Amino acid sequence: MKTLISGAAGFIGSAVLRRLLAAGHDVRAVILPQSDHRNLVGLPVEIVYGDITDRRSIDRAMAGCSVVFHVAGDYRLWIPKPDEVYQNNVAGTRNVMLAAIEAGIERVVYTSSVATLGSNPDGSPADEETRASLRDMIGHYKRSKFMAEAEVKRLADEQGLPVVIVNPSAPLGPRDIKPTPTGRIIVDAVSGRMPAYVDTGLNVVHVDDVGAGHLLALERGKVGDRYILGGTNMTLKEILCVIASLTGQPLPRIRLPHSFAFSVACLSEVWASLVSKKEPRATLIGVRLARKKMFFSIEKARRVLGFNPRPAEEALRDAIGWFRENGYLC
Repeated sequence: MKTLISGAAGFIGSAVLRRLLAAGHDVRAVILPQSDHRNLVGLPVEIVYGDITDRRSIDRAMAGCSVVFHVAGDYRLWIPKPDEVYQNNVAGTRNVMLAAIEAGIERVVYTSSVATLGSNPDGSPADEETRASLRDMIGHYKRSKFMAEAEVKRLADEQGLPVVIVNPSAPLGPRDIKPTPTGRIIVDAVSGRMPAYVDTGLNVVHVDDVGAGHLLALERGKVGDRYILGGTNMTLKEILCVIASLTGQPLPRIRLPHSFAFSVACLSEVWASLVSKKEPRATLIGVRLARKKMFFSIEKARRVLGFNPRPAEEALRDAIGWFRENGYLC
């Protein structure tokens, strides 16, 4: 059985790829020619070059495959050209799903995000049934992922797309080569570049458990359903406390009000736009998102898929170890 995976060179994609290879899948990875290939070095995988925004290249990559994992996504909170994230996350996802329908693919696993889920007024962890609408989505990344997931659901309902949707939370662990916005928190905290923090929270999960969850979704998931692949709900202060205990790095003691963090993000974005031309360390969207604790329940994935993530401390330890070994910490 030939299995196609998009985004295999990325953080989550490389974890899914390794789980597929360990399970005996014959894997073909479609990646951009300019992608960073470090996460693929030494792996027994067929590599083809293509672009999810180019339908013909996806048709060619999918030829002869029975299963598709669409993991590729554009995860940026600061986006100078917003159209790019919609092209990648919405139009690109539509291309992959339509190609899968026409190719007669037996099963598709689509990597969405907890960013598409709503929040509960009482602050309790959200689950797969927590309602949300497009107007609830803050920023282009969240809006694009919400629109993409809605399109996947529409194709499942109207055209019989045999898809299972997974919604990873905030993964941590090895091979975060960019690094992701969550990984940058770890790098900055360990490197002593986080003198203060805001009152927010994340659901932290080991990236390799997210990879395992994708395979469980293939094997046990119900077509048309979605499953949160998360781990432990932690405040940012709790995350920083664990990092301090693992590294001996002093814990930041200043908790910034969101209003002050908003001002810092404004200045950071202006500097990035006019001077550095690089992604700012603090973004306005990030501060807006931080106003709510992004806590989620994984009970459905536990019950239906048998998903059983490891403790958050192991994810943090492995992330710190990988960043240290690969020269990200100073």
